[in-house]
Amino acid sequence: MGKKQIDIHRAMEILKREFPRWSKERATVKMMMEVHQFDPFKHLIMTILSAQTRDDMTAPVAKKLFQVADTPEKLSKMPIEEIEKIIKPLGFYRKKARYIKEAARMIVEEFGGKVPDDPRLLMKIPGVGRKVANVFLSHVYGRDVIGVDVHVHRISNRWNLVRTKTPEQTEKELYKVLPKEYWRDYNLYVVALGQAICGAKPKCYECPLRDICPYEPKNLEPSRKSVGAPSR
Repeated sequence: MGKKQIDIHRAMEILKREFPRWSKERATVKMMMEVHQFDPFKHLIMTILSAQTRDDMTAPVAKKLFQVADTPEKLSKMPIEEIEKIIKPLGFYRKKARYIKEAARMIVEEFGGKVPDDPRLLMKIPGVGRKVANVFLSHVYGRDVIGVDVHVHRISNRWNLVRTKTPEQTEKELYKVLPKEYWRDYNLYVVALGQAICGAKPKCYECPLRDICPYEPKNLEPSRKSVGAPSR
């Protein structure tokens, strides 16, 4: 590719070590995990709800929804107006209410009460595209697939693993360059890094990968607002 790539083996080793140290307020994917606890139904519904919405907003709304309907049977029977009322704080709540009610119905009536582990069936569910399906299959069913969102797309390019313009292109290229042993965990750890540190304006000065990361220019100095020890 003409540019130095990150040592992906060392990077994944460091991220696995650092992930438990990040607070859920920073790596907000942990808020999602705290609510769904990798229950297939809850994970799927939360993934649909999280589209174009921050995890720290999605998690408390989903928790409130599951207090009312924690199974596909219960959710499929809820009036759409009641679902909308609960998830109203989220963006596109009316569309998402229709999606999750239909998802629950399909799980009950078409998939025997079980969230399918076949990506072709998953993507028949409203609100479930390729990215959602891959994240779900890797996180819940332990499949060797790569889920690519904005964080994974951005950071994979900063690491020079790929040179792509869209998440779809990034997914295709990552399958070529990323060792298969990391496909399953790549999304989780890289998303956490993106949320906690490597955002649109990266905090390179506190990144555990700063010594091996090829990204330039690096933000090596904290802003005045960021002065102080990072919370972990």
